Amino acid sequence: MSQLVATATQALKEAICAALNTAMEQGSLPRAELPPCMLEIPADRSHGDWSCNIAMAGARVFRTAPLKIAQAVKAALDLSGTYFKTCEIAGPGFLNFTYDNRFYGEVLQEIHRTGEQYGHSNFGQGKRVLVEYVSANPTGPMHIGNARGGVLGDALSAVLDAAGYQVEREFYVNDAGNQVNKYGLSLEARYLQIFQGEDAVEFPEDGYRGPDVIENARSFAEKYGDSYVKASSEERRAALVSYALPLNIQGLHDDLMRYRVEYDNWFKESTLHENGSVDRVVALLKEKGATYEKDGALWFKGGEYGSEDFVVVRSNGVPTYVVPDIAYHYNKLVTRNFDMAIDVLGADHHGYVPRLKAALTALGVDASRLNVVLMQMVRLVRDGEIVKASKRSGKAITLVTLLDEVPVDAARFLFNSYEPNTRIDFDLDLAIQQDAQNPVYYVQYAHARICSILKNLKADGIEPRECTPEELKLLSTPEEVELIRHLSSYTDELISAAKSFDPARIPKYAVSLATLFHKFYNACRVKGVDEPLQAARLYLCLAARTVICNALSLFKVNVPDSM
Repeated sequence: MSQLVATATQALKEAICAALNTAMEQGSLPRAELPPCMLEIPADRSHGDWSCNIAMAGARVFRTAPLKIAQAVKAALDLSGTYFKTCEIAGPGFLNFTYDNRFYGEVLQEIHRTGEQYGHSNFGQGKRVLVEYVSANPTGPMHIGNARGGVLGDALSAVLDAAGYQVEREFYVNDAGNQVNKYGLSLEARYLQIFQGEDAVEFPEDGYRGPDVIENARSFAEKYGDSYVKASSEERRAALVSYALPLNIQGLHDDLMRYRVEYDNWFKESTLHENGSVDRVVALLKEKGATYEKDGALWFKGGEYGSEDFVVVRSNGVPTYVVPDIAYHYNKLVTRNFDMAIDVLGADHHGYVPRLKAALTALGVDASRLNVVLMQMVRLVRDGEIVKASKRSGKAITLVTLLDEVPVDAARFLFNSYEPNTRIDFDLDLAIQQDAQNPVYYVQYAHARICSILKNLKADGIEPRECTPEELKLLSTPEEVELIRHLSSYTDELISAAKSFDPARIPKYAVSLATLFHKFYNACRVKGVDEPLQAARLYLCLAARTVICNALSLFKVNVPDSM
């Protein structure tokens, strides 16, 4: 929470505990050890700003009915020196507290003082976190699931940054293993077909048939001619893969940059094979007694570590696909010693996660340091119908073709408006609408509206200025109070999003903020009222503009001054 909210709630807790001690001294409550004092925000804010259930928590300790405890606390409560003006008892003994106007004024002052840093906290205490996301195979273009994973991982990283973690963003390049072998066979077939004809060269049944494979084979042929036609198959495939994969990886990089997704590291799986990490992790599992042999293969004793048994090394001596992944996560948590690793993966990986955590546990690594965010599938919808092909190209919609149809701002905001475990029906029509039905347009318009208000007032010689605490206390209408209360909760929303690995909380917060601002502006005139109130309302407009800007900028969504 923000420093101001933290200060306010701490003072309230102290006042409640002091009231309990006073009640015991006066004899209205029996002597007992104080129960823990916990505060929470009521679901219905009309009940107050904070609620305390200490009366229920203390019923057993004091051997007294909660309502009687609540009455004793209220009678002995001194709220002077706190940011609260009232205490009310609700239901069986809930204590509900309401902020006084001094708090609301100081919220606005805090926003003006901290500016673009408003909302940031030290909740994460500088712990080092590695967030890995997208990590698509470099054997073809990124699909629509990568479009969701890209902004989800990017936004989650931004939320963790704001919450005080030291974050690094990483793309794991799967440039080794069976997928790359299959890609090499596909390239080889397309290359040979150029010189020998399609009928003379059979294409692998499970090969990659995308146009990018044909294009890479053709450009390789233009550069090297038929010099590899008579080479050995092994040499030919190696040359083709060495030529095509860097082009594909650069393509992934360029496409993601267009999507405003950037990484600190591009980690290649091949390095784990080259530096011996894969072999070492197998040796370590053997040393720990976590493996056994069966039918010529090496198995992991998953049953002893909360998973199922699975093959680590096949009978032909080749490690299974999971071994490089174990080595990779060992590298994250041991070699590079990140405090926490977060993987953003598709929901189809749910069975893979227990295996990975079991292997880490066997290696002596605290598996709770690995957190996995599983995201559900995306379906594209147009005119109420499921869409699989691009309107322009007629081909399957990839990340690139999506961005040909949908503005980046809309894609980033809308994808992140859903919790990761929620399936998305992404409305292509809604994404391009320029009206209040489109959530990102709605929030951007609120910011542009504030800028327009400021511009028009400036034309009349009215400029924002600093306000005194007394002037800020004039902001007392329900619409003003509700808006300021929402502004005060931004830091808590960021922390909650970081705790739950759910950046969707921020777009939802921003939409609510835009709604509350429009509600305030429609109910409260800024121009044409007494100058002190005019100045205070203008000060509130500036604070709302700052927080809208902070929320949109966090997700790399443009913040227009006019629309």
